[in-house]
Amino acid sequence: MENKVVLVTGSSRGIGKATIIEFASKGYNVVIDYIESEKEANELKEYVESNYGIRALTVKCDVSNEEQVKKLVARTIEEFGKIDVLVNNAGIVFDRSFEDITVEEFEKTLKVNVIGAFIASREASKYMKKGSAIINVSSTNGTKTISPECLDYNISKIGLQSLSRDLAFQFKPNIRVNAIAIGWADTDMNKDLPKDYIDEETAKIYLERFAEPSEIAKTIYFLASDSSSYINGEILTIDGGY
Repeated sequence: MENKVVLVTGSSRGIGKATIIEFASKGYNVVIDYIESEKEANELKEYVESNYGIRALTVKCDVSNEEQVKKLVARTIEEFGKIDVLVNNAGIVFDRSFEDITVEEFEKTLKVNVIGAFIASREASKYMKKGSAIINVSSTNGTKTISPECLDYNISKIGLQSLSRDLAFQFKPNIRVNAIAIGWADTDMNKDLPKDYIDEETAKIYLERFAEPSEIAKTIYFLASDSSSYINGEILTIDGGY
């Protein structure tokens, strides 16, 4: 049987990397998108191809750039002929106070985190057949966590959740669209936080730890699989009990 194909944006490291590995382990051919981490992307390609016997493609693409996203999708179709699953994972945050964040930074966050997901979904959906799935990686910052120092990120993530519901309606009944709202995870985005702050936040989590990227990846795979065939237009919180 022909392998299914998953395209994961922002997938050379962190949750995106773990998602690539998870899908590869299930027999999917994978498309690894990166901006600067070419070395990491190529190493990931070599790893999944040698360990899981699947085919992997690496493409440099800034998801906030419409023409680059079109080329990313076109390259995927050229290589694999289809897209079964799209995971909109690419995201940025500037961690600036309300007083310090610039309009340019705010706009960049929205372009990557929301508009990038819109563009990728629009372009990929042209090649996605009945039974395909889109999963958008959002955050509890878009629902219940108040973090004034990253209001650009917060707003972008609630926007992504709204986009997810709208796309579920737009693509019905052929493509299921869901989002996950992640709490604290052990990723590069959080690695430079002060230890006291990490300890303080960890104490608020019922499981008393940050999520591993692989745990998030397993949930993303679940939402793409037949095991979630009647889940659509939902926002699934993954925060360990915060």
